Amino acid sequence: MEKKLIPKGQLVHLVDKAKKHMGVFGPVKQEDYVVFRPLQEGEYPLPSFGNARNAPKEFLFPPREVMMIYSQRGRDMVYGGEYIQENRALLFFVRPCDARSFVLLDMLFDQETYRDPYYVRRRAATIVITLACNKAPYKACFCTAVGGSPVSADGADIFLTDIGDAYLAEFITEKGRGLLEIWDELPAADDEAVKKKENIAKEAIDSLESKPPADKIKVFLDRNFEHPFWDTIHQRCLKCGTCTYLCPTCHCFDINDETKKTNGVRLRNWDSCMYPTFTQMASGHNPRPTQKERWRQRVMHKFKYYVDNFGAISCVGCGRCVILCPVNIDIRKIITEIAQL
Repeated sequence: MEKKLIPKGQLVHLVDKAKKHMGVFGPVKQEDYVVFRPLQEGEYPLPSFGNARNAPKEFLFPPREVMMIYSQRGRDMVYGGEYIQENRALLFFVRPCDARSFVLLDMLFDQETYRDPYYVRRRAATIVITLACNKAPYKACFCTAVGGSPVSADGADIFLTDIGDAYLAEFITEKGRGLLEIWDELPAADDEAVKKKENIAKEAIDSLESKPPADKIKVFLDRNFEHPFWDTIHQRCLKCGTCTYLCPTCHCFDINDETKKTNGVRLRNWDSCMYPTFTQMASGHNPRPTQKERWRQRVMHKFKYYVDNFGAISCVGCGRCVILCPVNIDIRKIITEIAQL
């Protein structure tokens, strides 16, 4: 693994060089929030921030994407085939929890048997630069409870650690090392920089206060589909879908056709298991008729079904759903209560 130093004074120059070759995305201040979005001319990634309000997942799995275009010619239907954006992209300053979400989404969208070409091609064309957390960004963070870490390099092509006047850059994958052709002036990292990184990593892990026992609850979930506990957790829920739309690993979607005269487009749009119509069938029957069943599904999916299917909890502990739920439903509290049953 190649290790380089990126002096902070060079950051603007490096971003500008990258913009000549690919689209660059990063965290920027927008009104009162930090959001992850495409960097416009003269914009640069925010070097100091807790975490973006939105998860960078949306650049690999967009909220709305065209799957296919088609048109009718007489009695024949003409299909335009798969419509896939393959432009190269650079995601700058992705936090470790969000980068790890890409690994979890890879398990679903890039299986040997079931492969989603839209996600896979976009993923292959994207370079992920992860910025380690020198301390827990928020009190709601609990990444270590679900198998992550504030200094995890999972999902990263390049891993950065802020060591003061520079970033220690570790070039992990071939995609990441490919940037060295553009950033050819970076000095090599010395032993002192590596030692600083190791000390920062220890302090970052120690800074995490929230550690719900997420790895302990599957035994309960395996055996208690009808437990009275499920009657309690949903009662305040507004069905707004905030938790699912902010989540770095939620991936429910719907597919719709939109037509105008003889032309049409097939679209994939994000959906949410929190919505009453998500499982409603054409007959009118809904196997999840109340928020009780929907909340049970959300918990079971993240902490049981994904573990059964892929051997990993489908949560990265970013805390967005905790911070931004309008009625203060806290998944950490739910985990803790289940562990005590």
